[in-house]
This record gives sequence, C-alpha cells and structure tokens, in this order.
Amino acid sequence: MNRLHKPVPRAMLWLAAVLLPLSAVAQDETVRLNKLIEMFLQEDPAFGLLSFDYSLSNARSLASSGLDFVLIDMEHAPFDVERLRAFLLGMTNKRAIMEKGSLQPDVVPFVRIPAAGGADELIAQAKQVLDVGAFGVMFPAIHNREQAEIAVRATRYPQINGVQDYEPPGLRGRNPSNAVWYWGVQDYHSRADVWPLDAQGELLAIMFIESPEGVANIEDIITVPGVGGIFIGPSDLSTSMGYASPSEPAVEEAIQRVLASCLVHDVPCAITTNARTVERRISQGFRFVTVGLDSGLSAGARSALQLGRQAAGQE
Repeated sequence: MNRLHKPVPRAMLWLAAVLLPLSAVAQDETVRLNKLIEMFLQEDPAFGLLSFDYSLSNARSLASSGLDFVLIDMEHAPFDVERLRAFLLGMTNKRAIMEKGSLQPDVVPFVRIPAAGGADELIAQAKQVLDVGAFGVMFPAIHNREQAEIAVRATRYPQINGVQDYEPPGLRGRNPSNAVWYWGVQDYHSRADVWPLDAQGELLAIMFIESPEGVANIEDIITVPGVGGIFIGPSDLSTSMGYASPSEPAVEEAIQRVLASCLVHDVPCAITTNARTVERRISQGFRFVTVGLDSGLSAGARSALQLGRQAAGQE
C-alpha cells in the first residue's frame, strides 16, 4: 500500500472528532454565559425551580429538565459549600455543551444564601458560593437600601481604577479557581461582575422582598446600582404582614406594588408560581418565576412550566 494513502488510525479520528468541537467552544469567549441575563435582554420570561436536594441524581435530572434556571436554596437547606460544588459539577452536561457549541448552561444555577442583615456573614457566604461557580446570589430578607448595597458589593470584585462602573466598591476576595474551571473561561475576573451595572457582567445580585419594610422601601432598593432582579416571597411576605395565607388581598396589593416599581425601572421581577397562577403572573409582567420544587419536575411543576411557556408565547 502506498504510504501516502496509509489509513488514519481510528484513535486519531476519534481524537479529532472530540477536539475540534471543543476547540470551537473554547475559542468563543464572547458568548453570553448567563442564560437568564440573555433571556432578560430578549424580554423572554424564564422558568425555574427551587431545589433543596443536593444529590447528584437530582443535579443530573435538573440539567436536562427543560427549565431555564434552578434556585439552590441554602437558606432552608444546609449551607454546605462542598455539597454545592459537587451539585454544580453534577449539573454539567457535556453532551449538551457539544451539541450547543457553547459553554452557556441550559439550566443556570443560582444560590439563595441563609445570611440576612449581618454584613460580615453575608459577604462570606456570597463569596463561597460564587467561588464554586454559581452564576448569582439571591439575598433573603432585604428590607432597605443599605442592605441591598452590601449585597451588590458582596457579589463584585474590587474594580480597576478609572473604570466607569467603579462604584459601588466590590468586597469579594479573589480566589475563584473552581469557578474559573466550572465556567470554562479564561477571563473569569472580567466577566464575573454584576449585570446590568456592567453590561458584560455574568452575575446576578437578586434581592428577596419578603417583608412590609422591603415593600415600603422598594424604590430605594430597586435603584441601587447593580441590582439585577427582585424576587417576591409571597409566603414569608404574608407571614410578616400577619396573614396566614398569601391569598389575602393586602398581600396581593403589596406584591403588585413591588411589581409596579420593577416595571417602571425595567428591573426583572420574580415570584413563586404553580399551575393555577403561572399564566396570570406572566401576563402581569413577571420576568422569571419558579414553577415548583425539585427532585425532577413533578406533574404539577411540569404542567406549570408548560402553561407558563404557552402564556409567554414560547410554545
């Protein structure tokens, strides 16, 4: 046989087939990594789930669930960063990355931390969940502007002198080795900033409004530079207002007050929903909603997801 036409070893063919798509993904550093931000920019409602189950089987199930985001709740589940690290790695879907040709996760992970009020603990917890790769932090029990400012600063690195978005000064310490690996990008530090303060930022600092004080101060909270979204917690809000049920008219009035402020300031607003409420909430202007709890999509959560996408014109 002519040596010029010697068959290429099968192993070499396999290696080329693997490395070529991977190199194409690795070279595209301009792709928006945070799918939720991309959906906000496109004005598409996003649908997610509250997750309390840190198992690898649940991570794998959620990664291919058809949802847009998952809110990993470490406020009402144990604050265990090592389990969170394993959970995030378990959500990594290599086949989806290859097929999509992008490092953007189909289901974006966010973390709700337990700290509320105390600055030092809040800063430490935000730093830890970001350092393992979370794409944003949801801060519980934000009652006033000062708390919102600390939350935003906890999500940011200190900025380089002379940049336009230097304020508010970041408080996050720089050691994101796991986050760099998990995101799969070389310029993590430049991309790990809060949107929309930094138009190219991939992190979201989201404020939970779940008290009468938070509702009363919503204008002060929502105008803090770097606030990426507002999440209304109907159950905690109703309890803090002295009602047994979120269905009380006064609670709904408070919800609508927060939503109205979000719509005026063009800040994405979120709320929990189910199959009975998701269509109404989407039509009211909520930009991202949860449709149920974890361990995969229950029949009710799947129904809420389908109804929500239909209401948003996505099906």
